[in-house]
Amino acid sequence: MSWEIVVGIETHAQLRTRTKIFSAASTAFGAPANTQASAVDIALPGVLPVLNRAAVEHAIRFGLAIGATINRRSIFARKNYFYPDLPKGYQISQYELPIVQGGSLTLEDGKQVRVTRAHLEEDAGKSLHEDFHGMSGIDLNRAGTPLLEIVSEPDLRGAKEAVAYARALHALVVWIGICDGNMQEGSFRCDANVSVRQAGAPLGTRCEIKNLNSFRFMERAIEHEARRQIELIEEGGSIVQETRLYDPDRDETRSMRTKEDAQDYRYFPDPDLLPLVVTDKMVDEVQASLPELPDARRERFQQQYALGAYDASLLTGSRAAADYFEALVKACGVEPKICANWQTGVLAKSLNEHELDIARSPVPPDKLAHILKHLSEGTLSNRTAQQLFEMVWARGPEAPIDELIEREGLRQVSDAGAIEKLVDEVLAANARQVDDYRAGKDKAFNSLVGQVMKASKGKANPAQVNEILRRKLGR
Repeated sequence: MSWEIVVGIETHAQLRTRTKIFSAASTAFGAPANTQASAVDIALPGVLPVLNRAAVEHAIRFGLAIGATINRRSIFARKNYFYPDLPKGYQISQYELPIVQGGSLTLEDGKQVRVTRAHLEEDAGKSLHEDFHGMSGIDLNRAGTPLLEIVSEPDLRGAKEAVAYARALHALVVWIGICDGNMQEGSFRCDANVSVRQAGAPLGTRCEIKNLNSFRFMERAIEHEARRQIELIEEGGSIVQETRLYDPDRDETRSMRTKEDAQDYRYFPDPDLLPLVVTDKMVDEVQASLPELPDARRERFQQQYALGAYDASLLTGSRAAADYFEALVKACGVEPKICANWQTGVLAKSLNEHELDIARSPVPPDKLAHILKHLSEGTLSNRTAQQLFEMVWARGPEAPIDELIEREGLRQVSDAGAIEKLVDEVLAANARQVDDYRAGKDKAFNSLVGQVMKASKGKANPAQVNEILRRKLGR
């Protein structure tokens, strides 16, 4: 039987605001437990929520970035449920009238994934189980943290496509500056609604996998859940709509609770909050502040810098990477393709090895530009340029590049006489390879070039080495 896996993603993106959505308490991560929970957050009697304007602007920013409708009037509702870390006994969210409706996100392969809605809400606190014996602790620092819940349509087919969507969404919210995207700190969390069906059949019963905080776990959880559902159906069973948790240690999902429907939450408009009215002026101001979006920048990089689609995609993987590239090109005036090769090659390798984001690179754009200028002018060979890069990486932004070139003897040898002497020595020591080349074996020539470069400790000008070798070997 041919099964199709259908996935929809609900994402909670923590908005980058200094204070909470309905109070003046700080949203900074890592404070001691319960030190950032105000009277509003812990629901003391008589307190009233006051909406954070920055959170609203962030929601509008996201809606505009995905081509959605910004509802000029939206409603905050009370979503009622009991949980120990929810002091009020309800969560302030948006239900019938969210601030953002519709829109879509385009994946790298060109597929468009529709977005149903994005609405503002507050986060709950956190239950702590590991630090206590026989009991649980409650930390209310997160209570009231502003979230944008982004709900996709069930347009995704399979785990890999779901992860591609989650990655694209993560990149976008970080790019436009509304979320820091830190999954370890809980700033970007996904729930996956998974169902299976025969091709062309109606949608199957879905199960929701909660709180997936890594792309790797998301892929594994969806694949496991799909297998579980298929095996259950093929054995004659039926799927029950429920909420499940993924256990990465056992690589399995397990039942958490039956899936609630809207009526279980008894939504009703929050009487303490007026309807949210967004003016045209506010939308226009947010629109004017939007940065160039990833798709547009990717296309511009291909046109303006004559880059291929692959390079342009790598360089616009994050806004910081795109900014670095443009600063690099501007600072050194070297061919953009060379800049792209170094950024996606030598620099990216070092960043990956040290698990650093490009924004924290010890080699800033102006320093790499300085190295590439020397490379293009012939002062450095490709090998010594890489050696210099490693020295600058170790020393940081204050590294004296010109001084290092002289002190470490990195300057490329372009003296024809000196190179010719090295070539003569190599030819005399490698008579067999000389004969092989003259007999038509071209690989022997590359070996001889390598020998000369080795003898010069990588400092000889490669173009001159090639020219002198060919002249002396004449075939």
